[in-house]
Amino acid sequence: MASQGLTILVGTTKGAFIIAGGPDRQGWTVRGPFCDGWPINHVIGDPEAGTIWAGGGGDWHGAGVWRSDNGGETWQVTRLTRGTMDDWAENDPEVAALIGWSPAPLPFGKDFAQVWSLGRADGTLLAGTKPASLLASRDSGATWERLDGLTNHPSAESWNPGAAGLVLHTIVSDPADPQKLWVAISAAGVFASEDGGRTWERRNRLANAAACEGHDHPAAPRNGETGHCVHNMMRAPGEGDVLYQQNHHGVWRSGDGGRSWEDITAGLPSTFGFPIRVHPRDPDTVWTLPLNGDREGRFPPGAAAAVWRSRDGGRTWEDQREGLPQAGCYFTVLRQAMAGDARDPAGLYFGTNSGSVFASRDEGDRWEEVTRHLPTILAVEVMDRG
Repeated sequence: MASQGLTILVGTTKGAFIIAGGPDRQGWTVRGPFCDGWPINHVIGDPEAGTIWAGGGGDWHGAGVWRSDNGGETWQVTRLTRGTMDDWAENDPEVAALIGWSPAPLPFGKDFAQVWSLGRADGTLLAGTKPASLLASRDSGATWERLDGLTNHPSAESWNPGAAGLVLHTIVSDPADPQKLWVAISAAGVFASEDGGRTWERRNRLANAAACEGHDHPAAPRNGETGHCVHNMMRAPGEGDVLYQQNHHGVWRSGDGGRSWEDITAGLPSTFGFPIRVHPRDPDTVWTLPLNGDREGRFPPGAAAAVWRSRDGGRTWEDQREGLPQAGCYFTVLRQAMAGDARDPAGLYFGTNSGSVFASRDEGDRWEEVTRHLPTILAVEVMDRG
C-alpha cells in the first residue's frame, strides 16, 4: 500500500513511477516502472482511497487509462483506442498470443492516439486526449463517454495543432462547484463550461488589446486575444475564479475565470516556458520555470536553472536557485511536470526531461534532487496521505 506520507507520482516515456517520502517529506524511495512501460503523460491520485490513475499510450499501444486501487502495487488498464499492435495481432496469431491480445472492440476505435491529461470533478474522472477531446468516467475509469459539447464546439474546425499535436493537456475544476470546468488545448486556447461539460465557451480575450502590439512571434497575442498555444493552466484557491496560464508566449492572469487575461510576463527572463503552479492557499503566489525560448534550445536561460516566484499576482518576480544546477544545465521541464503539496510551508516538485526530480519543502527557497536517471519525465503530481 501507498505510504502514509507523501508520494510523488511521475509519468515518463517508459511507464509510471512512484517516489515515496515519509511524513517529513524526506527519505525518498523510487518504485517502478509501472503500466507495462507505456508512455504515461499524466498520473493523478486520490489520497483518501489510495487510488492512482495513469493516462497515456501512443501509436503502438493506442490510448488507455491505467488504475491501481492499492497505491501502485497492482494495475489494470482500460484500453480506449486501437494501436499498431492491434493491427499486427489481428493478422498474426503468434503476435496475438505473445501479447495476450483480445479481439474485443475498443470503445473509441482509432479516434485518438493518447490520453494526455487527467482530472477529477466531484465523483467524475476526466481525461483529455490527442487529438483534442474530453472524456468522462462515472465509475473510476472502467467506462468512458465523450463530452461532445467540446468536440463539436463551433470553433473546432479552426483549431490548429501545436508542435506536440492538437492536445487537450490541462483540466481544471472548481472544488466548490464541480459543474465549473476549464480546459486548455494547444493550440486552440482556453475553454470553460459551467454545466459540467455539456456546453463550452472559448475564453482567450485580452484584458488590454494593446498587449497585441509589437510581437512578431507566431504564438504571440493578436486580434485581441492571447496566443492560443497554452502550455499549462491552474486555478488559484478561493473565490473569484482566478486563473494563471503559462503560454507559448508569456505568463497570463485572469481574475474572471478566463473571460479576460492580463499579461504578467514582465520581470521574467523569457516569454517561454511550460509549467505554472499556484500556492494552495494564497491566490497571489505563483511559480513558473522559464526556458530560454522555443527556437533557442528550450533550456534554462544561461544554462542555469531557476524557479521564479511571484508573491503579488505577477506584478513582480524573484528567482529561486539554491540547490539547482547553475552551470551546464540544459534540461527541459515540460508542461505537466511541476506539482505542489498543500502543507505549510507548501512543497514544490518538478521533473526534467533528463530524468531528475527536484523537491522544495519551503516554497521554493531551497531545492534538493530527489532522484535522477529516470526516463524522460512527462508529468509530476503529488498524492499526500500524511
